[in-house]
Amino acid sequence: MKPKYKRILLKLSGEGLMGDKNFGMSAEVIQDLAAQIQKVHQSGVEVCVVVGGGNIFRGAKEASKGMNRSVADHVGMLATVMNALYIQNALENIGTPARVLSGLSIPQVCETYAYRRALRHLEKKRVLIFAGGTGNPYFTTDTGAALRASEMQCDVILKATQVDGVYSADPKKDSSAVRYDSISFDDVIKQELAVMDLTAVALAKENGIPIVVFSQHEKKSLETAVCGQGKFTIIK
Repeated sequence: MKPKYKRILLKLSGEGLMGDKNFGMSAEVIQDLAAQIQKVHQSGVEVCVVVGGGNIFRGAKEASKGMNRSVADHVGMLATVMNALYIQNALENIGTPARVLSGLSIPQVCETYAYRRALRHLEKKRVLIFAGGTGNPYFTTDTGAALRASEMQCDVILKATQVDGVYSADPKKDSSAVRYDSISFDDVIKQELAVMDLTAVALAKENGIPIVVFSQHEKKSLETAVCGQGKFTIIK
């Protein structure tokens, strides 16, 4: 491997952990992700991970059904902690040290996020897994990823999705959707493309952190994206 980046933040969706299931986590998918993260980590890249919770619970969706939004978002944050612990365990099982740091304080389960603590873990060559979003309702895990990437001064946000880049429309619903190899932050915001929420895109733009959007389903997709290869869209 010839990595293009020194420190990355990998954004994983909760849905991407399900595999062919309708709910929950696929052990095979998580083991494959852990193996790819391990290889990237062993190449000398410092790895931060943010994972969503949509495979277990989606706060905004439940709020639309009449559930209190703050309560729904807190339940969603707890779902991200569950996913993060699963990924941490998968990494540790293959000999890669990892730590979960949560935006919510759950000391019996994982460490509470603190900037200097996170930096110490990176210095000790551990994979960081950020859970609990920003610790506040009304903010998505995409925004949490952009925030943690900014705080950790990551070189790039690598967003693993179900498609191979950014399109002008949902390619699963619109066969005429156009795929972009590269697109500006401003165009993503102007066109309101649904790759990440606009708060996350604006935060990445403000801090000069490019976003690479790639398909999680391609073989060795993370490894190739870290090397600046394969099929992806870069937002910059």
